Amino acid sequence: MTTTGAYDSRNLAVRTAAMAWLGLLAALFMALTLAGVQAAGKPAVFSADGAAIRGTDAVAYFKEGQPVKGKAEFSHSWNGATWLFSSAANRDAFAADPEKYAPQYGGYCAYAVSYGSTAPIDPAAWSIVDGKLYLNFSKGIQEKWSQDVPGYVAKADRNWPAVLGK
Repeated sequence: MTTTGAYDSRNLAVRTAAMAWLGLLAALFMALTLAGVQAAGKPAVFSADGAAIRGTDAVAYFKEGQPVKGKAEFSHSWNGATWLFSSAANRDAFAADPEKYAPQYGGYCAYAVSYGSTAPIDPAAWSIVDGKLYLNFSKGIQEKWSQDVPGYVAKADRNWPAVLGK
């Protein structure tokens, strides 16, 4: 009996140590996984084709009332993205006050953000409301968006920027 008791005590000590190591490894794995999820979040500005707004001049929406393709020679880096402009004057206006011209919600589809998600945009699906530029996934989505802009803006404002972590 003494031999069995000693064996059981050592066995229990080994199992306890093994469980402690497994717990530590599990905690380390979870910490690394959560850090990876945090790091894997979406960028603050939607970029496609190497530029924000798919290379469309953000200032042109305000000054010309339509989307205008930007040029690489008139580029500006802001908020982790490259922004293209159709002229040096538009680039300089943006550089002086990017918050005035940059689309809301980092240029992601405003309708999607209102539903707690993100989606790419079509530069032709846009609206300026209360001096702010909103972009949508498509003209069809823009039609839905236009049915209750204040309601969708309120929802999107509540979801932004948390949707970047999803």
